[in-house]
Amino acid sequence: MKLQNLMTGLVNLVVGVAWTLLGLRFVLRLFGANPSNGFVDWVYDASGEILAPFRGIFSTPNFDGFTVDFTALFAMLVYGLIAMLAIYLITLLTPSSTTKKR
Repeated sequence: MKLQNLMTGLVNLVVGVAWTLLGLRFVLRLFGANPSNGFVDWVYDASGEILAPFRGIFSTPNFDGFTVDFTALFAMLVYGLIAMLAIYLITLLTPSSTTKKR
C-alpha cells in the first residue's frame, strides 16, 4: 500500500468518525432525544470532546421544541476543511503513484 493512500485513508477515517458523532448529536438534539437514554448519553459524551473547541461560538436556538445545534454544524464544517487541507498537503508532500519509471 502506498504511503499517500494510507495517510489519506487515516485522515478520512478520523474525520468520518468525527462527522458521524457530530451528525448524530445534531439529529438527536434536533428532535429532542432523551439525554438519560444510554445511547444518547454516549453520543453526547463522545461528541462533547470533539465539540469542545467550538463551544460558546453560537447560541443554540429552540424552534417549537426543535433545538438547532449550530455549533455541531460549524464543527463539522471546520473539521471537513481541515481534512481537505491535510489531504491536499499529503498529496503534495508524498511521491505520486503515477510517476513512470524509465
